[in-house]
Amino acid sequence: MSEITEDGVVGAVGKDLFIGGKWVPAQGGRAFDVQDPSTGAVLCKVADATAEDGLAALDAAVAAQDSWAAVAPRERGEILRRAYEKLLERRDELALLMTLEMGKPLAEAAGEITYAAEFFRWFAEEAVRIDGGYAVAPNGAGRFLVTRQPVGPALLITPWNFPMAMGTRKIGPAIAAGCTTVIKPAAQTPLSMLALAGILAEAGLPEGVLNVVTTTDAGGVMEPLIRDGRARKLSFTGSTGVGRKLLEQCAEKVLRTSMELGGNAPFLVFDDADLDAAVEGAMQAKMRNIGEACTAANRFYVQRGVVDEFSRRLTERMQSLPMGRGTDEGVVVGPLIDEAAVTKVTTLVKDATDRGARVLTGGEPVGGPGHFYPATVLTDVPQDARLTGEEIFGPVAPITPFDTEDEAIAKANDTEYGLVSYLFTADLKRALRVSERLEAGMIGLNQGIVSNPAAPFGGIKQSGLGREGGTVGIDEFLETKYIAVNL
Repeated sequence: MSEITEDGVVGAVGKDLFIGGKWVPAQGGRAFDVQDPSTGAVLCKVADATAEDGLAALDAAVAAQDSWAAVAPRERGEILRRAYEKLLERRDELALLMTLEMGKPLAEAAGEITYAAEFFRWFAEEAVRIDGGYAVAPNGAGRFLVTRQPVGPALLITPWNFPMAMGTRKIGPAIAAGCTTVIKPAAQTPLSMLALAGILAEAGLPEGVLNVVTTTDAGGVMEPLIRDGRARKLSFTGSTGVGRKLLEQCAEKVLRTSMELGGNAPFLVFDDADLDAAVEGAMQAKMRNIGEACTAANRFYVQRGVVDEFSRRLTERMQSLPMGRGTDEGVVVGPLIDEAAVTKVTTLVKDATDRGARVLTGGEPVGGPGHFYPATVLTDVPQDARLTGEEIFGPVAPITPFDTEDEAIAKANDTEYGLVSYLFTADLKRALRVSERLEAGMIGLNQGIVSNPAAPFGGIKQSGLGREGGTVGIDEFLETKYIAVNL
């Protein structure tokens, strides 16, 4: 890593909008600062798109749609495969870029690049497996032909917490299906997406198939594109509140939507669980990405017979995590994304302690430059504490004891969200019984990580609509057409 300088990596990335295969400045030369959350220092300036820039990107996507849909599935897959290989070739420099703009430790950033690349490899293979059907009508007089075609130009909106993987998870199936795209990355982390656009261009993606608009005015740029009517699909990852507003906007033109929204994941530990495995799973589910993940364990419900031992072991592990700038060797806990994130976590922890929760480690923000909050464990957290109902998005593990299976399930399901639940038990019957009763789109059974490009990712209730990844991920970008033939 020593030969890769921070200035060199940031300087190598395009800073303009990527529209119609070209790098173009925002209208009026507008630009905004990209900051390092570890120090607050400005890394660079990138183009700050206007509504007119967004419409230009949609123009390019619409113009390219018919020709792109006509490209052979194998060729679409080969482009994704080449991009997959280029991501892995440049993993170290892309990881450093991500760490600089988002804050996560280098090891985690490198892991995300590998994870992100896998979506391109997976959908490269799915591109040639888009199927259809042929059937005899029940009366024998006709035939049913079924084909699947690209839904059309797609609008993609990605969050800041996984700036590369959330992009490839949406771009991969769109390209594989034959859809052109306009993508808006989060203003906090635009550099990873701009780097990805350059890689896809190098891999041979035609002009206009991917268009990137970076902006600080997300609503002002994206709402006109949604209401325009030419885009036929919106895929969004972000908060439930923003998702609701986008659904209202999409209703006007009846856009197809995929929504991966907020989470409030319960983590259940029964008294027969392997505590070593449970603590290891807890560390993965809580501390992946510094807790800034929709899949992060948000509420720990531990059966009373093992709650003290589990709390002790988890506290020891959390206390041992080195905190600092993500580029420093050995750092595990990097900064939160911005000062607002620190304020939110601080407020939620204070609310819990005011209601009777006890702090076993951490519990106070760290002063100085950067947006740091230490790994924190709370115990005896009451059910009415705000952090049991709100997404923490930080390195805080609140522990609440329970007595019975029914009580644990009731507490776990007592939320408007339903993205993922975690469950640790050695009893097979209980594992299946509880997994079926938990109201979530994904279950981590005796493991703390559920995300996999080959598996369907998504939630129920107010955690979203549709699925990303797996064999069903490409379906979100395809329309089914039935052709009736009368013989």
